[in-house]
Amino acid sequence: MSARDGIMRRLRAGLEGSQPRPDEFDATLVTRPWRYDSTEARVERLTRLMEAVHTEVHRTTQGDWPQRLYEQLRTRGIPNLLFAPETPHGSQLSKAWEVNGSEIHLTPWDGPIEEWKETLFNDVSASLTGSVGGIAATGTLAIWPDRHEPRLMSLVPPLHIALLKASTIADNLYNLMQTQDWASGMPTNLLLVSGPSKTADIEQVLAYGAHGPKELITLILEDA
Repeated sequence: MSARDGIMRRLRAGLEGSQPRPDEFDATLVTRPWRYDSTEARVERLTRLMEAVHTEVHRTTQGDWPQRLYEQLRTRGIPNLLFAPETPHGSQLSKAWEVNGSEIHLTPWDGPIEEWKETLFNDVSASLTGSVGGIAATGTLAIWPDRHEPRLMSLVPPLHIALLKASTIADNLYNLMQTQDWASGMPTNLLLVSGPSKTADIEQVLAYGAHGPKELITLILEDA
């Protein structure tokens, strides 16, 4: 018998004859104060809270966001953009770039992180990722990294652009978890992001980009 099996056997033996405590969790305690009447109300609250912490928010549509993205990159003089070509939004971006003949170079993430570190930290100017939803109560993006869009894509480049569907903005974190049934398959990592990275030293001087992106742009995609 392994040490692990021995520990589990003793734990199970210690539970013999016991009864589990009833689940007395009251969801209304964490949901009632944070409810909003409509998608528009959720979008407006999330926008207001994210802009309060230096996030730039733009409302656009499912079909027009690549053009809005291009305008933001061109305005900032961004030479390249890291993206995930195997995602639906990555495929849409590639097609839009082919049509527009953009001078901004698309850099596809297509290999293990060990082969990307030098490029990611030294050469990438901006990155684009999707998100699984938003939280109106706190003005937060929920980003679910995977093999196509590893978490470093949103944590390292100086400029991070995130796509957020308006229909996926929930009232609060509890509602987002319940609606998307996170309990059935939690990720190994989940990022909750409200703005660009920031920190303050002992003199309480706030600095942006000390340990992550200096800028965060959120493109809210409406159904129209």
